[in-house]
Amino acid sequence: MPALAAVVFDFDGVILDSETAEFESHRRIYERFGVALTPEEWCGQIGLWVEGEQRWCTRLRELRQDAPDFESFKVEQRRLFLEIVPCEPMRGIRDLIDALAAAAVPIAVASTSTSRWVVPAIERLGLRDRFRTIVTAEDVTRLKPAPDVYLEAARRLAADPRRSVAIEDSGPGVAAAFAAGMRTVAIPHWLTEGHDLTRATVRVAHAGELTLASLESIVESR
Repeated sequence: MPALAAVVFDFDGVILDSETAEFESHRRIYERFGVALTPEEWCGQIGLWVEGEQRWCTRLRELRQDAPDFESFKVEQRRLFLEIVPCEPMRGIRDLIDALAAAAVPIAVASTSTSRWVVPAIERLGLRDRFRTIVTAEDVTRLKPAPDVYLEAARRLAADPRRSVAIEDSGPGVAAAFAAGMRTVAIPHWLTEGHDLTRATVRVAHAGELTLASLESIVESR
């Protein structure tokens, strides 16, 4: 039996640097109205499902009477996001995914984001055929830091979570994978460097530092 049963990737901040685009698109709108939005204020929500998309618009309107209504805010934020978001995966991701596919290691995505964002984004990156399954917010009852998205991904892959590796960038994501019984590689994003990543098995700077052999050794070291 192979040591490595599966590899499960978070999406935002791991496969695609959408985290920077999401923050920066909000920050630029705030800046237009002379209000600061800092990484420290933003980073606490990363990796979590936070109810209410209107919270950042509401906060700006509380500070500036001339701030836009939510519909206008969201249209402009989305325009800026699409202008900023990269069209290529994060460093080392494509090569790692290709290596895992070549070795017939099952891979999946486990994300707290919605399928209407994650699935088309993966398709635009040209990676959809690499993933055997994609688990998103609509597929489970509890979201990160609960383990449900990782357990559901393992279930769909028929993979033992204890012999699977999760790749994450945030504290809630690492906690979710740990609770699922998976070994975890933390690749902190610049917006999540201050998160608690102590439950990760290893921490690397980017996916280019990972190989099939290193992921197998992580599982074998249990």
